[in-house]
Amino acid sequence: MDNDNNIDFKDLWKKQSVSQPDMQDLLARLTKFKKAGLRNLWIINILLFATSAFIVFIWIYYQPQFVSTKLGIIFTILAMMIYLFAHNKLLSQYKNIETTQTNQEYLQNLIVIKKKQQFLQTKMMTFYFLALTVGICLYMYEYASRMTLLGAAFTYGITLFWIIFNWFYLRPKQIKKQQSKINSLIGKFEEINHQFES
Repeated sequence: MDNDNNIDFKDLWKKQSVSQPDMQDLLARLTKFKKAGLRNLWIINILLFATSAFIVFIWIYYQPQFVSTKLGIIFTILAMMIYLFAHNKLLSQYKNIETTQTNQEYLQNLIVIKKKQQFLQTKMMTFYFLALTVGICLYMYEYASRMTLLGAAFTYGITLFWIIFNWFYLRPKQIKKQQSKINSLIGKFEEINHQFES
């Protein structure tokens, strides 16, 4: 009977010593994930605000004549600001990740981040691309109307090709990369929680 207790104790001790470095590694990965998420938020904010400011500058400097051009500018800026508003809701979730939390709290935060990312990657990204496409097409109309039919078709064709390329190639790759990172972290925390429960 005592012999069995010693063996069980040694097995538990071995498991503890193995899972301890894994937990440190996992916390390091979580910290890296948090920093990357915050950095991504700042980059997106800076780029979209700078792009919006540039678009406003173009509006003021070039004084477009067509209403369609002005509507295009409004659609484009509105698309960026609405997307930013939704995207910035991730900021509080990233900031909620603290080193003093329990595994369950880490897991809950990651699940909330994953749900918000999925909302951004589906509904918000669809809205963003549609509004941006409409805005760009409306904006370009004034300038395309001064071109030959071939020049206008080429200009619209290149622009729409770039939007389609982003939608069908770059966006899915980015989504897959984001989901892979967060799913890996969630899986590791679930595994550790199951170890503690059993």
